[in-house]
Amino acid sequence: MKKIKVNDCEEVLSSMRLIIENIEQIIDKLDREAIKAMLQKIIEGNQVFVMGAGRSGLVAKAFAMRLMHLGLSVYVVGETTTPAVLPQDIVIAISGSGETRTITDLGKLAKDIGSTLITITSKKDSTLGKIADIAVIIPSKNKNDPDEAGYLERHMRGDYKNMPPLGTSFEITSLVFLDSVVGQLIMLTGASEAELKSRHTNIE
Repeated sequence: MKKIKVNDCEEVLSSMRLIIENIEQIIDKLDREAIKAMLQKIIEGNQVFVMGAGRSGLVAKAFAMRLMHLGLSVYVVGETTTPAVLPQDIVIAISGSGETRTITDLGKLAKDIGSTLITITSKKDSTLGKIADIAVIIPSKNKNDPDEAGYLERHMRGDYKNMPPLGTSFEITSLVFLDSVVGQLIMLTGASEAELKSRHTNIE
């Protein structure tokens, strides 16, 4: 069994620095008008539905929980208690590639219903990027990019140069972005800390 050394801990911290540097670089590339439109739609909308697959699905659920704390009517697509989507509702799809089959199909369905589709993706020209009413583009490589196939091998060899952390920074950056969106929604709605705490689960 391999014995862990202090240097291994330093590599963990080095990876954290790479993640932070990557997020800082992406911040300046985000479309302010798209963010503004997203905030406006969430505030004006009726119900909010969020969806994503895999790690993006976990990000979607974390975002939904924060919106629930704000007092919004929010649901995760695919859960058994999720109601019907209506034309006045907002559907937020999270997909790095913008081509995840289940999510693109649901995105098209949301558009057919007449609801507003907001997409968080890294690919502007993807299926979800093209059909979205509002597309927030988070530039990053994802698992489907040609250069990502050899990521694990390069990682094991310690070759971090010019390589996005974890092979894809999309989910991490999306989580930070959406938590920041919630922070601004708190300011815009005037929600108090007491209100947020009152909606936190008490049967854990």
